[in-house]
Amino acid sequence: MRLHPIYFTLFTVPKRKPLTREAIVESARTLIAADGLDALSVRRVAATLGVSAPALYAYVDNKPDLLRAVAELEFADLAERFDAVQSPDPVDRIRGHIRAYIEHAQASPALFEVMFLFRPDWAPQPGVDELPAASKVFSIAAAAVEAAMRTGALRADDPLKVEIALWAVAHGTASVLLAGLNLGAEFEERVIATVIDTMVRGLAPPVD
Repeated sequence: MRLHPIYFTLFTVPKRKPLTREAIVESARTLIAADGLDALSVRRVAATLGVSAPALYAYVDNKPDLLRAVAELEFADLAERFDAVQSPDPVDRIRGHIRAYIEHAQASPALFEVMFLFRPDWAPQPGVDELPAASKVFSIAAAAVEAAMRTGALRADDPLKVEIALWAVAHGTASVLLAGLNLGAEFEERVIATVIDTMVRGLAPPVD
């Protein structure tokens, strides 16, 4: 007996996409972006992929491994934003990096939070894993600072101290703007511009 084609439409189970580490990490990333960092669990990620939680352990070690992979993607995205800041003037690059950092934070606050579960290689901290992708982002920003000092556009100083100060300014500004103060886009833009201008002027060499 020949079966009607509708039989196969009704009773054939759609094929699930192959399970990969990349798919698992992307699912975790989507979950965090939608529901926040606290919503992440291996079980929830497995459910979104239509598999059991034990199936994921062939591809990820545990929840911290999953978070590390998500953080790597976020730092890679931030590195791309930094690389897109193209200018022969190192001070212009510093300005662009601060703005890119803030914009990256605003794009997905929950994913931004994941990035700081890890650290760059120059900041040893017990119990916190170093992340090469974090170190790469910091090195891009540091290169602009050091170039500005070599050309005299910034006053001579300890480069690491200045680099961390700029990071603190960018991170602090992003945190304030993410605090839900409802300042409006135009006012927030003025805040960002004021912060950048004030910081750059403060680091400039004294005028004789």
